[in-house]
Amino acid sequence: MSGPVGVGVIGAGVISKQYLEHLTTYPDVRVLFVADLDTERAATQAAAFGIPGSGSVDELLAQPDVEIVVNLTIPAAHVEVSLAILEAGKHVWSEKPIGLDRAGSAALVARADELGLRIGVAPDTMLGAGIQTALRAIRGGDIGRPLSALTLMQSPGPDLWHPSPDFLFQAGGGPVLDMGPYYFSALVHVFGSVERVQAVGHRAQEVRRIVTGPRAGEEFAVTEPTNVALLLDFADGAFGTSHFSFDSPLARQGFVEITGTEATLVLPDPNTFGGASVLVTPDGEKRELPVDADGQGRGLGVVDMARAIRNGGELQAGGALGLHVLDVMLSTLQSLERRAPVVIETDAPVAPPLVDGWDARAATL
Repeated sequence: MSGPVGVGVIGAGVISKQYLEHLTTYPDVRVLFVADLDTERAATQAAAFGIPGSGSVDELLAQPDVEIVVNLTIPAAHVEVSLAILEAGKHVWSEKPIGLDRAGSAALVARADELGLRIGVAPDTMLGAGIQTALRAIRGGDIGRPLSALTLMQSPGPDLWHPSPDFLFQAGGGPVLDMGPYYFSALVHVFGSVERVQAVGHRAQEVRRIVTGPRAGEEFAVTEPTNVALLLDFADGAFGTSHFSFDSPLARQGFVEITGTEATLVLPDPNTFGGASVLVTPDGEKRELPVDADGQGRGLGVVDMARAIRNGGELQAGGALGLHVLDVMLSTLQSLERRAPVVIETDAPVAPPLVDGWDARAATL
């Protein structure tokens, strides 16, 4: 086949707006259908973005012109929905995480391979000009040999702004599983696979209250750790320290520093697509690495997949990477519970940085 790749979206919730407002502007993909359990909500989103079709999941999977399906369901449904997409003969782009357990997620990646289909996993912020510029600088030797990393993400918690935040504090949620994919994906792109993790942590509250939206004032149970610190050992001998918290009144997010033998690189927030990096040398000199991230947003990974389907090549954020990041996160929680290091059983091939000037806004197919 040739020409733009047809795309369908399952899940018309909060995150779908961010995907659709960008996917509908990229010429190498055409969004053809939006599906949701609530078909009226799907119709509303489709109408808002000029998408021709909407309806049920089964109706979407029956669409012959849809080649990639974007899975924006809740984390607990990711594996089940992604498997259904694959069995319908379509490629999958899944919101993070790939799943909530190792066995089911590994089976998903294996099934995609058996069927000769692609599976990609968020975050695709790794494809943004901000992180890609930093990765090219690191691969180019600007900091020497990468030795260590320091990352930090702390906030008061999404219960202050999300209208239905329960799932972010229960199985499949918490700051490690919710925010970890951005930071761990960035670190794996720099250092390669994680070999071992050791963590400590707790949850500050057993019950929290929704602050905004139609459910404001409603209380919900917290079951996951909400304040976690960890040490990562990478297979190449480097290490990283990270802190994830939904319990801090002082919000500090997007903090990623990579130190090498010759310099330290301060990366932009891995939960964004742009932002300049700053190179700091031992004599205190600071040099900014500017970027042009105009028009970039969620959906870059779908464009990367569309081009790979037509032209071949590896995905920047493929299923093996998504599976490895999940393994790191689950091992972090296991280490916290056991109060002992946990060895990571998976590894992930890391794609080279995108060529300078890679542009999702360009028509290439």
